[in-house]
Amino acid sequence: MKFQLLFVIMGLAVSVARADAGCPDALSRPMPAAWTYAAEFDQVSPSDDAWWRGFDDVVLDSLISLGERANFDVAMAARRMEAARQQMRVARAAYFPQIGLQGGYDRTRRSGVTANTYTAEATASWQIDLFGKITASVRQSKAQYRASHAEYLGAMVSLAGEIASNYVQLRVWQAELAVAREHIVRQDTIAGIANTRFECGLASKIDVDQARTILYSTRATVPSLETPVHTAVSALALLTGLYPSEIEPLLASSDKFPDYRQLVGAGVPSELLRRRPDIVAAEYNLAAAAAAVGIAKKDFLPTLTLNGSVGVVSDGHGKFFSGDNLAYSIAPTLSWTLFDGMARSARVAAARADMEALVEQYNYTVMNAYNEVDNAMNSYLNAMRQINEYERAAEASDEFLRLSLELYTQGLSDFTNVANAQVDLLQYTNSLIVARGQAMSALVTLYEALGGGF
Repeated sequence: MKFQLLFVIMGLAVSVARADAGCPDALSRPMPAAWTYAAEFDQVSPSDDAWWRGFDDVVLDSLISLGERANFDVAMAARRMEAARQQMRVARAAYFPQIGLQGGYDRTRRSGVTANTYTAEATASWQIDLFGKITASVRQSKAQYRASHAEYLGAMVSLAGEIASNYVQLRVWQAELAVAREHIVRQDTIAGIANTRFECGLASKIDVDQARTILYSTRATVPSLETPVHTAVSALALLTGLYPSEIEPLLASSDKFPDYRQLVGAGVPSELLRRRPDIVAAEYNLAAAAAAVGIAKKDFLPTLTLNGSVGVVSDGHGKFFSGDNLAYSIAPTLSWTLFDGMARSARVAAARADMEALVEQYNYTVMNAYNEVDNAMNSYLNAMRQINEYERAAEASDEFLRLSLELYTQGLSDFTNVANAQVDLLQYTNSLIVARGQAMSALVTLYEALGGGF
């Protein structure tokens, strides 16, 4: 009769519902078919190549390699991924029975009689995954692990981007510092020419003062550039898990600027859905939330547990293995909560609300990714246009300075043209360096926005 009742209840539970929430179609709007600036970029399929190698800079390669091994953010992401992997193992362990051993000794005295009881038994408890609750829990933990793996890859992409961005800024400031020192030498020579002409009575003291003013103002920029150079070195040291003194020799000033003229394989917008780690993580977080809704719904169904034990009970250890002392039990248990004050309904509603919030988060992540790529493309193209114009301006300014100085030394022109030419040349040269840095930074941002190298 008991087993008949058990089967009736189980059949009723199956007919109630098999609550299993699948992951919804989260993308509310399809991605555009092409980028706004797609014509300017190479359209290729993505690959796992290290994108930073396209800059042809061995120092940058070394820095990123150091960061991958020693960066603290990456290490923390790796630990979180390992913790999620172990949680997945915990969820899978629920498929198996729990087996244990226990033994005991009991000595009692009643009505003048003393009795000794020795027990030893093996116990087992097994929750049958009758309605898929354990499977849903495993699905949830697997999605959480995959999300943590995507977050780890995201940390790696961010690390490479952050190292590259700081490296670009360092090279920009070092280049500006080198230009300032070069111009100090030239301006000192020009100030000497003005002073010689003044001593010979060929020029006024105003020319000397004007030349020295330009020289001293350029010298004043050197300390203001040395400060950000030091700051950039410190930032790169932290990103690579080193102290500044350990990394300074690697970051000595270089005449070679990273290659900023590149043809980027941007692919098509829809490829972002499988490239960007943050989109992948958002998708798996959504899948985990959908599984949580399924788990909450399954609380409405009964739980079937098989409990059993086998062992021996004896009043003396000498007769421990006698056949008459064998004891065992088998106890299948079906438990079903019929009323809990609507707590289960509230848990389902809360899980569903969490899932719907993650749907919105997923859509935002996708839209934000598209905008980041589009903006980075625009920034890179505009920076390249600026570079072309500043190169022409610097060339013309250098020629203007040369001609003005020739005319001044011949007494055919005043010093004002020379002074203006010096200021303009320094300004345009620095602007050219900054534009090159902006192009490099835009490339780094673009690679980050695309989720890595292609």
